[in-house]
Order: sequence, then C-alpha cells, then structure tokens
Amino acid sequence: MAKTNIHVGLEIGTAKICVVVAEVRPDGAMKILGVGQAPSRGVRKGEIVDFNTAQTCLHDALVRAEERSDVMIRSVMMAVTGPHIQSLNNRGRISIAEEQNEISYDDLAEAKDMARNVQVPSDNVFIHSIIRHYYVDGGERVLNPVGMEGRRLEADYHIIHGLRGRIHNAMRCVREIPLEVEDVVFAPVAAAQVLLAREDKENGALVIDLGAGTTDFVVYQEGSISISGSVGIGGDHITNDIGVVLKLPMVEAEKLKLKHGTVRPGAVEPGETVHIEDNARFTGMEIDREMLNQIIEMRLRETLDEVKKKLASENFLPGGGFGIFLCGGGSLVDGLSTIVEDVFGLQVRRGNSAPISGLNSTFENPQYAVPIGLIRYAQLVERERPKRGPFGWIVDQVGGFLGSTRRV
Repeated sequence: MAKTNIHVGLEIGTAKICVVVAEVRPDGAMKILGVGQAPSRGVRKGEIVDFNTAQTCLHDALVRAEERSDVMIRSVMMAVTGPHIQSLNNRGRISIAEEQNEISYDDLAEAKDMARNVQVPSDNVFIHSIIRHYYVDGGERVLNPVGMEGRRLEADYHIIHGLRGRIHNAMRCVREIPLEVEDVVFAPVAAAQVLLAREDKENGALVIDLGAGTTDFVVYQEGSISISGSVGIGGDHITNDIGVVLKLPMVEAEKLKLKHGTVRPGAVEPGETVHIEDNARFTGMEIDREMLNQIIEMRLRETLDEVKKKLASENFLPGGGFGIFLCGGGSLVDGLSTIVEDVFGLQVRRGNSAPISGLNSTFENPQYAVPIGLIRYAQLVERERPKRGPFGWIVDQVGGFLGSTRRV
C-alpha cells in the first residue's frame, strides 16, 4: 500500500510569515493539517533586513504550525521573492552522431547542459532551470525526444535567477532554527501549482501574486513558463499613499484600507465619509471614501502597469482562451478584477486546483496560494527525482543551480 507523505510550505513575506503543513496522499489529494503564521517584521520587499527579528517571527509561525498540526517540522519548501529576481529563456542545440539510430539520454543531457550554460551577473545564483519544450529537426515541440529518430535536438529552458546574498540570507534564517531547506521556489511558480489546471497552462495564463512589498508574476503559454519576474511595489505602498495623502498614521491607514477600501465602480456615493475614532495616538477625523478609493486605484493601476511593461519587454502576446489568476493579500481588494481586466484587456479567472481537504477556509483564501503551492511543488520533487540526503540541495548550489530541470 502506497504511503502518504507530509510536506511543509514556508513563505517569508513582507506582511506575514506563513507555514502550511499538509499530508499528500498517493492519489495526489492533499489534506491540510495545520497553518501557523505570524506578523512579519525585519522583512522589506521580500528581503530580510533585520535577521534576528525575522528569525523570531519565523520561530513563532513554526511553533503555531506544529501545535495545530501535531507534526514536528524538520524541513520546509521555501518561497523566495523580490525585484532582484530575473528570468530568461535559452535554447541549447546539438547534432546527433551520424552512426546513431535514435536520440539517447546522453544527447538529452548534453542539450540540457547547453541550454543552461548562460551568463548571469556574478552576484546572482540560479533558482530554477525549467524545461519548456524539446524540438527534433526543427519540428513541433515534443515532451520526451528519447528514442526518436533525428539529426538535431534542441532544448528550450526558462531560467530564473536572483541575488545570491538575499537568497542565502533567507536560507540561513531557516537553517539556524534549525530546519532543512528542501528546495527554494520562486513564489508565483509555487502559486501556479495550486491555481492552474493543466488546461490553463496550455491555453495561457498570467499569475499575479500581489504581496505587501512586491508583486510577482509568471506567464504560462503552451503548457510551460515563458516569462516570470517581480516589481518592487505592493500593498504597503498603498498604505503609505493613504497615510501621506490623508495625513494618517500608518496603522490607521492600514486599517482604513482593509476595512473600507474598494475599487469597485459605484461602490460609494459622492460625499460618503468614514469616521475614524479618537485614540491615544490620533485625533479622530472624517475621511472621504471617494478620495480613499482613488488613492488605492491609482497605486494599483501603477503596479499593474509596471507588470504590463515587463511583459511587453518580453514580447508578451496572449492568445485566445488566455486568463489572469490573482493571489496574495493584495488580491483581496474589493473590485480588483475590474481594474486588472481594464489594464490587461484579459479576463480574470478563478483558480482550479486538485482536491484539498482539511482547513477549507485556508486553501480557498488567495493569501495562502504560495505556501500551499509549495506543497504541490514538493509532490513534483518527490515524483521526479530520487531521494537526497540532508542538505543535498547545497550540491546544486555549488554546481551553479539551486533549482532543477523539472517541468512545472
């Protein structure tokens, strides 16, 4: 009888640190056993800026996850984010020896090595090298060319890389708890595993993860990743705008945004106000709701425009059936879908995932798409590569890659 496995997803975000513990069954179904989270301090734009404070918050989230799941956590899949993360596509080409009748595994390995032999800034480390497609003799894309006849093999890869120091700081924060880091995954790549069905990846999908400090994205076309990246704008920028324009303390601005903010057309009447009560730090005042919503909408449009510019620089051309999928805390803004559809001219769709049970209110909340997606990603790791010893991922790092060549 096939056994179940327990995996843990960890997201160290700008607003919160979240740990999800889940049991994965042989049929692929997932049961969430427990969730632990804590306010994130010492983190800015997805980067650890105060190591000790961030580690204390991480410890708090881990303890809560262990208590609620009744699982002793020893290792995690960890998400990374930040505007320092970049990506590119590269293709490796080799000629098949004339005496060969068919393409071999050695040929495949050589094409992979050529595709992954790219120059990135010296301070950067590779996070993922993700196979997109193989091509034999310039024909149509194929999933597995081994055993096929051909004279030329091409391997097309999507490569994601980021600043070595920032990624290593996050890993060090986890290792000193101490926990093992099983794998490092770019946040929207993880989210896509829980938001997108196979058909979505084939038809075309843009996943936008709106966090507190950054907005990350990944594009799927023809079943594989074609573009990914990050912009250094998030929900905290909206809060800051509200505070500056309306002359409010940041704490009050955040509360106002969460409780009364909306970008849904016609949601408020002209002249409608919100009263903020007096407290020890602040003298109460009336806030014009229309002004509040204009502030939120302007910053959201700027954020989405920045994502759109990055996509345009990569010659982004969505086809028929293409959809946009939203996640992250910023995706909870009332009426956001209307703004997104207006900026991109594409339909916003609801995520489709494989069966998940347990804490239903958790997995249905887009704030948890990344940590739950990490567990889906862990299933791929388990299915597609042999078991590795403790800290085996360091070997990949020394060799130049933290990630692997799996298709996600």
